[in-house]
Amino acid sequence: MDDSPVPMLWTASPATTLDFYRAIGYAVTHEQTRPYVYLALEFHGCPVHFSSPPKGFELPPELVGCLVMVDDVAARHREFTAALRAAYGKVPAKGRPRITRFRPGQSRFTLVDPDGNTLLFIQRDEPEDVEYGGSRDMEDLAKVIDNARILRDFKTDDKAAARVLEVGLGRFAATAAPVERARALAMLAEIAVAAEDPERAARYRDEVSALFLSAEDRETVAAELGAGTELERWLTETR
Repeated sequence: MDDSPVPMLWTASPATTLDFYRAIGYAVTHEQTRPYVYLALEFHGCPVHFSSPPKGFELPPELVGCLVMVDDVAARHREFTAALRAAYGKVPAKGRPRITRFRPGQSRFTLVDPDGNTLLFIQRDEPEDVEYGGSRDMEDLAKVIDNARILRDFKTDDKAAARVLEVGLGRFAATAAPVERARALAMLAEIAVAAEDPERAARYRDEVSALFLSAEDRETVAAELGAGTELERWLTETR
């Protein structure tokens, strides 16, 4: 058999760690608090273990945790969403613990536990030819939009995605087609929803509405605007 590495994470509160992971479906395979803390949990055959941090070491707000390769990342996200909503009343999307959103076509999401350990769940057959910086087959605002999509959906970095969109609009808005401007603004609106900033989201949506777009263009932009609406529902729906 091949070697099998087991992620080893830190916990400042074993009881809190156990409560959280049990709530999202993990089974506890070993629970020890004396003479030292050692917890072993498992989910879908994937183990993750926990121990106390070194004595005198203060845990940072968030820690690099582990990558978890899965066959169906969308199904795993739905599974965790339902469990977290049941445990917390709504999906925790800020602070600790939290889970990042999942959009159609996305291939990864992040789960952060109460101690700040980060577990990145990735579709096993995620494409390898992602072009960070935007597709070389595109240019100007279209390339900016593609770069922002990669930053948002593959690196789960909303701040960077928003930054490149804002810079791109400032640079190319005067020459870009209205539908490209609308797509960029709709992406910014969805990112604002994720940041739980409804005023900023509404402002971007108003800018989209003010653009002169054909029926075909509006249909192109509708999916991105709809993603923001769906995200609002995901964030606010209670158990």
